[in-house]
Amino acid sequence: MKTATKVVIVTLVFAVLAFLSNAVGPLGGFWRPAADAPNPAGIQRLLFVVLLAVEAIALGLAVSFLLYGFPLVRAVSAASPGLTRAAHLAIGWLLLNWWAHDSLHLHVGMHNVNGLLGIEYGFHFTLIVSGLILLLFLRAGWRAKMRLALGPAGH
Repeated sequence: MKTATKVVIVTLVFAVLAFLSNAVGPLGGFWRPAADAPNPAGIQRLLFVVLLAVEAIALGLAVSFLLYGFPLVRAVSAASPGLTRAAHLAIGWLLLNWWAHDSLHLHVGMHNVNGLLGIEYGFHFTLIVSGLILLLFLRAGWRAKMRLALGPAGH
């Protein structure tokens, strides 16, 4: 089976599972919304469903990328093997974290400040770190490109 076919299958399977098991999904009972969670009405409900679907697809793509995307990252890398792997994982995290992040916000509610702090640090801080990893990864590529452009005389 071609990798592209595997990616589509894995993405769809995990997207469906993620959509069904978010905080308001039929399989998401383990993190049902808190009693003080707002109840959207009208177009708000539709907009939240669209967001949940996009997050589920992103999670599916993240799983596919984590399983099959490392050769792609390695192929464009001018960074160390460790930074290349970190960039691969950072991209995966940037895609998949939203599903759990939003569901945990609904589950914890707005009055559990310690729970909110845990969510904010656990997700926001790691997203910032992921962005910094990707910045370092791109910087390594830019430096390698500059060395090539300048040639031996530019060193």
